Amino acid sequence: MPDSAALAARYRDVRARTEALAEPLAPEDCVVQTMPDISPTKWHLAHVTWFFETFLLRPHLAGYEPLDPRYAFLFNSYYVQAGPRHARDQRGYLSRPTVSEVYAYRAWVDSHMQRLLESDVSPELLAPLLTIGLNHEQQHQELLVTDIKHVFSVNPLRPAYHELPPSPDEAVPAIAWIEIGEGLYEIGHEGDQFCFDNELPRHRHFLERYALADRLVTNAEFQAFMGDGGYEKPELWLSMGWATREQHGWTSPFYWEHRDGKWMTYTLGGMREVDPAEPVCHVSYFEADAYARWSGSRLPTEEEWEVAARSEPIQGTFADAARYHPAPYRRAAGAGFQQIWGDVWEWTRSQYSPYPGYAAAPGALGEYNGKFMANQFVLRGGSCATPQDHIRASYRNFFPPEACWQFTGIRLARDT
Repeated sequence: MPDSAALAARYRDVRARTEALAEPLAPEDCVVQTMPDISPTKWHLAHVTWFFETFLLRPHLAGYEPLDPRYAFLFNSYYVQAGPRHARDQRGYLSRPTVSEVYAYRAWVDSHMQRLLESDVSPELLAPLLTIGLNHEQQHQELLVTDIKHVFSVNPLRPAYHELPPSPDEAVPAIAWIEIGEGLYEIGHEGDQFCFDNELPRHRHFLERYALADRLVTNAEFQAFMGDGGYEKPELWLSMGWATREQHGWTSPFYWEHRDGKWMTYTLGGMREVDPAEPVCHVSYFEADAYARWSGSRLPTEEEWEVAARSEPIQGTFADAARYHPAPYRRAAGAGFQQIWGDVWEWTRSQYSPYPGYAAAPGALGEYNGKFMANQFVLRGGSCATPQDHIRASYRNFFPPEACWQFTGIRLARDT
């Protein structure tokens, strides 16, 4: 169990990283909400602060007084047991508190968190709550990046968040298939390090023999699907996927535009031509599933993905590289599976459901994961917006099948 000094250092590091992500933004950038799934940067900065105030300061720091009691209503997200909350799709209505007032709120909570960590409250009591709060803030660091990308993308000026570094020019070899034998495997988190409750309990799962692609599907490969009429062939699509494609008029991945005879895409470095060697990104589950069917393959289950990934070191294109865009294929020395960590979240065919024996934690924190176990699919591996020390083989991300504004991509699987 870490001591108070170590907890305080980790707290300062994560909080500083959030503010560093917001630093390139003007106040006007921080207040825009472009769709219900997107939250303004200002709201992210305040909500993660509300989390520490609600779950650590209010219950555990004697005499704590909030900077503004009304923030409890404004910056709660979905924790029903924590009290009433402002409507999610109206977060962009909040011109007040101002961005500067939100930073003052962060400073207020940070100073009181320092007092709490220096108090005589047991580190054994605080550490689990603080660790959840810091991992929660890391999740919102990723959301801050994905959300500001959407905000900038709908602006006709197509502003850049940062300068996108040049990509290496390397040929992408054909997919190689790596077979994994049948057997009874242990699935879920192992050990005493932190994990979310949806990664537990560890349990046995039998897998038939299968093969997993050694790399991600590229833009060039997805363009072949498009060129073959993949978006016009209902036989490739799930019924709900076809209806969604028709409703939204999908003809390409999210953020792609056809201009002057070539495909362009919006990135956080601005508009640029689609790089054929990059992993295809911002595709929904429905698109990933249709592509897999077109290619004569399928998407992996989350258990197949986990068994394959846990043998590979956690290295790849993460937020730490400050690229915020998937990198073109470049073979990592000694690795069997390429790009299995970072770059894009990989869709699996697994419905987001509880593991055998799962039980949500009591109280409001029990609402963190368990109540979303319906109508969602599991994604694995992290993305170019995920902090590297946040991810692990058992980590289960989840989104509805129509979602495509996240950094989501495709790795194929086959029965053998």
